Parts: sequence; C-alpha cells; structure tokens
Amino acid sequence: MKELRIRTLAAVFFVAGLLSWAGARLWNSVGTLPRVPLAAPIVLALIAVVLLATALSLRARLKAQRERRPDAKGVDPMMAARAVVFGQASALVAALVAGMYGGTGVFLLESLDIPARRDQAIYAGFSVLAGLAVIAAAFFLERVCKLPEDDETNGGTARAT
Repeated sequence: MKELRIRTLAAVFFVAGLLSWAGARLWNSVGTLPRVPLAAPIVLALIAVVLLATALSLRARLKAQRERRPDAKGVDPMMAARAVVFGQASALVAALVAGMYGGTGVFLLESLDIPARRDQAIYAGFSVLAGLAVIAAAFFLERVCKLPEDDETNGGTARAT
C-alpha cells in the first residue's frame, strides 16, 4: 500500500482552492454566493476525532502485543489496513474540501464588513483548520500502522500494512 504524500495533498488543496476562488468570483458576479455550511467544520472535526481515536486504540493494542502482555488483544492485519485506507481517503477528501472552503474564504475576505460574509469567512476558516486536523490524524494513523523496517526483505524501506 502506498503512503500518503504531502505533495499530493497540497496539490489537491491548492487546485481546489484556486478553482473555488475563481468559481466564487464568477458566482458572485452572476448572483448570490452559496453559503458555507456551519456543519462543514463540525463534520471534518468529527472525522479527525474518529481517525485519532482509531490510531490511539491501534497504537495501544500494538504496544501491548509487542510487550507480550497476557491480556493483549491482537490486531487483525485487515482491520489495520482498512483503517489506513479510511485515513488515506479521509485525508484526500479533507484536502479537497479544505481547499474548496479555503478558496471561498479567500474570496470572502474582500467583504468582511458585511456581517453575513464575515460569518461565512469564519466558517470557511474553521473548515480549513478542521481539514488540516483530518490530514494530521490520517498521517498519524498511517504511522501507527506502519510495519517495522526489515532490511533483508524490503531493501531497507518500510511499508504500511
């Protein structure tokens, strides 16, 4: 399984941001700009919490396994792989959504004197922060589920489970 790359996520973020900014400018010139939902940062934050809880749970179980504790629950490799795939998919979607709201937020910075637009810019900013939290949690989950290095079989490189 391939690891997440910051370069890919940054490219998705910036392309989505640029397209969103241009789309917001166009849409505003034609009519009313769509609203940034209050639920956007909340949902992204919940996904980040789920990813972080999963990573912490797996880390504790793997540590107990390594220490050979008698009450240690094993970690099913398929469950760990599914968790990593969920984290990677969440990170990609979060980069896209954060870029989209980031571009809209940059457009909204021009009209912060209007209270409704200021609120929308705040929601967009919190959405970007929550999206970055999802990405950070996904990287942490991926790091937790990474196989230890094995110089003889992988040529010195580690792979995710």
